[in-house]
Amino acid sequence: MELGPILSSLRRNKVGAMLIVLQIALTLAVLCDALFIVQQQTALSRAPSGVADESSVFTIANQWVAATDDLAARERTDLAGLRALPQVADATLSPSQPLGGRLMGMGIAFRPAKSKSTAVYPVDDHAINTLGLRLIAGRNFRPEDILTTRGFRENYPSWGGVIVTRELARALDPNGNVIGRTASLVPGTTTATIIGVVDRLASGQFGGDSSAAEHSVLAPFLWADSNVFYFVRAKPGQLAAAMLAARNGLYKISRQRTIVSMQSLADARLDFYRGARGEALLMGVICAILLGVTAFGIIGLTSYWVSQRRRQIGIRRALGASAGSILRYFQVENLLISGAGSVLGIALGLAANLWILQSIAMERLPLSYLIVGTIVVLALGQVAVLWPAFRAAAVPPAVAARGA
Repeated sequence: MELGPILSSLRRNKVGAMLIVLQIALTLAVLCDALFIVQQQTALSRAPSGVADESSVFTIANQWVAATDDLAARERTDLAGLRALPQVADATLSPSQPLGGRLMGMGIAFRPAKSKSTAVYPVDDHAINTLGLRLIAGRNFRPEDILTTRGFRENYPSWGGVIVTRELARALDPNGNVIGRTASLVPGTTTATIIGVVDRLASGQFGGDSSAAEHSVLAPFLWADSNVFYFVRAKPGQLAAAMLAARNGLYKISRQRTIVSMQSLADARLDFYRGARGEALLMGVICAILLGVTAFGIIGLTSYWVSQRRRQIGIRRALGASAGSILRYFQVENLLISGAGSVLGIALGLAANLWILQSIAMERLPLSYLIVGTIVVLALGQVAVLWPAFRAAAVPPAVAARGA
């Protein structure tokens, strides 16, 4: 098919063609960036926490209602009581939650000038077993390693031994050789010797740095505070029974407390990433609306052009043009418009992604999203033009030739 008549027709109807080009460009730009954000938010909500079985581990938010100076002793009694329950496999305590949004943070480095931001989990020697973390190097805490603290106010000159995640070990040393090395904790002058490495433990992207999503440190502390979280791992298939037994057991030990909440880590994940899922859903709806509006725009404009060209179409049919050639004419015409819009849309999409990169923590838009987005937009244009193109191909030659 010759492109001359198509280009001539577009020049005569350039305003409408330009509007569709702009609409397609905007749709493609928004579609690519929105789908990328959806993918990132979906991946974020599915990111592993490091806990072996989130559906078997639950947290108990415990708050003491009376001032007391024997918090450490009370917590040890609570932990012993929880571990003695027949439905419970193990229990530990920490003020930090991997899927609760409540995290402590600081920097760690072999050289203070190259400090890495990290989430800190003060825990005892039962944490690895309770959370089901996988120790891949070094050793676990021993009971004698555990210090007692009330908010680090004691300002220990050394934490003794700490356990880090694999990703943090690699950040501190590209070869991951960290066992036995002494690191500085920033800010302050405290030091700690790395005695173990676990496969992973979520940091909740501490500090907004997505590269530090698994930069976590297990610190050997029994956190004596009026507000703490007990982490309890139920035996297989006994989560509900363990939660009920834990609540009753803690109140039996002492009524001078309020159990603020109890929640499995699986449910905590749903709550923690509710916003991410909502954002992904919103972006998906926006993409669907934009694609629908663009499709109807193409249908409307092509239908208008068909009604304006009925006489020309009829003449071509009378001169021997087949219905297929008329159909191809509108398909090629729409492909040119969609192609121009796609080129402009790719430029707009890249510009929008660069702006997002400067505004929020987000990765660069991969080329694959632009390619897929372009294919989707071009396919949408070809499908949308089918109905008016079939109407044009169905125009009777004799009626059109009379100017009907």
